[in-house]
Amino acid sequence: MTTEATGAPEVRDSGKVALITGASRGIGYGIAAALVARGDRVVITGRNEDTLKEAVDKLGADRVMGVPGKAHDEAHQAYAVERAMETFGRVDFLINNAGTNPVFGPMAELDLNVARKVYETNVISALGFAQQTWRAWQKDNGGAIVNIASVAAVSASPFIGAYGMSKAAMVNLTLQLAHEFAPVVRVNAIAPAVVKTKFAEALYAGREAEAAAAYPLGRLGVPEDIGGAAAFLTSDQSDWITGQTLVVDGGIFLNAGVG
Repeated sequence: MTTEATGAPEVRDSGKVALITGASRGIGYGIAAALVARGDRVVITGRNEDTLKEAVDKLGADRVMGVPGKAHDEAHQAYAVERAMETFGRVDFLINNAGTNPVFGPMAELDLNVARKVYETNVISALGFAQQTWRAWQKDNGGAIVNIASVAAVSASPFIGAYGMSKAAMVNLTLQLAHEFAPVVRVNAIAPAVVKTKFAEALYAGREAEAAAAYPLGRLGVPEDIGGAAAFLTSDQSDWITGQTLVVDGGIFLNAGVG
């Protein structure tokens, strides 16, 4: 079936609603696009109001709402969930994607205040959003949570150790929430390798071919790869999966121990 106005395939309303943090661009935007495509209503958050508005316009303002704010701000967490409930009446899925990585260098020289900021944004904010969605809807109605971790969580990550440490905590948070929120809410994580986003640009800019050559599948990730994984983990097809971390890495871990 297609719409008469555009000739594009008509998207059927799934009746489900997702809240995605840090989704004005990159991986979060890719996840939002995947969920909108299958018929979900989506609330996205982001720090920059203008960038967030652009994302809403591209995704479709009839199906997507933006709530600007900083992920670690408890008032923002509460307000984002409140707006989702007021506008759409439910929050079936939470995707904790917001993150930061403001430092590059050895752990021995890491500014502890920076470490606290990384942990606050990458981990505590995810817990805060999970608490808010649990109270507002999921506790009584069920749903699913997907936490965006990183391969840095499950291996050494030289010079981005604070980021890796925080993502390891995100994996453990996934386990804790999966245990506590069962059986009504499933909680899983995705651990991507390098995905072509502005956030990860420093890891491949100017040498993408060289960086991609290390991956058995011959390319770096793109946001759509993570969008597909998140769509699966919030679908009925994953109804018997919880407490797991899905590594989406183009096969890079296959190279462990080689050489």
